[in-house]
Amino acid sequence: MTKETLFWNVDTQIDFIEPSGKLYVPGAEKLKPVLKKITRFAAEKHIRVVNTCDYHQVSSAELSLSPNFVTTFPPHCMAGTNGALFIEETRPELPVVVDWSLQLAILPYLCDKTRFRNFVIRKDRFDVFTGNPYTTKLLTLLNPGRIVVYGVTTNVCVDKAVMGLVHAGLPVVVLEDAIRELPGIPLPFKKWKEAGVKMSDAGKLSKWI
Repeated sequence: MTKETLFWNVDTQIDFIEPSGKLYVPGAEKLKPVLKKITRFAAEKHIRVVNTCDYHQVSSAELSLSPNFVTTFPPHCMAGTNGALFIEETRPELPVVVDWSLQLAILPYLCDKTRFRNFVIRKDRFDVFTGNPYTTKLLTLLNPGRIVVYGVTTNVCVDKAVMGLVHAGLPVVVLEDAIRELPGIPLPFKKWKEAGVKMSDAGKLSKWI
């Protein structure tokens, strides 16, 4: 039986997307129509979606009041704030929230495809694989055949997600019209190509399911 395609929505949160956000990504609000299209497509086709989100504590090692924009960034997406919420266009419907308090034993039940379609992974690091201890286990249980990735930011959290999924041995497709980068940080496209990542766009979603 062919394994399903899984969508991977990276950090489409108010603090990144909205111009008023704490770590606004220039031009990210222009992605809203295509992000809405992807979200609607996933719902119509019953595609499961992993939605990652920064959910920082004041003690987070990657936050700083004097950030270098390489290993540290200004406070953003703080736990419990509006800035940590998903924008309306990508807000997950009835999600399973995978945070640090989740009981590992219940994950197989939650990952039964007849029960839930949306998953939210909260993380306190750029890299979802190191920022939440359950990411790898969730991915193993979902057992996808391919991952379609979109969100922000291209050269930080999206890059970490893409390379983590590649290292997990999964075919990865990135929707280039549904990502946006922070300025002043090297772009990962050459590295992705060398790793076998496919580039596509939201107009070709049917090709990947």
